[in-house]
Amino acid sequence: MSEAPRGGDEPADLRCSARGCTAAATTDLSWRNPRLHDRSRTKHWLACDVHADPLADFLGRRGFLLSRAPLAR
Repeated sequence: MSEAPRGGDEPADLRCSARGCTAAATTDLSWRNPRLHDRSRTKHWLACDVHADPLADFLGRRGFLLSRAPLAR
């Protein structure tokens, strides 16, 4: 899973962060590992409709998920 969006800066170029997925991203998952990052550091995974729940669950179980929001289109 990547930490940054792949592709260009246009919303149509934003792809899901799940390994091997090339679908368009629809959800922004903001997260932080409190053991590694201070409160000023927020990381983002982008997810498609298929992977939004599994990625959010993965981050949530570890206490890393800060927020989940739809991407503005």
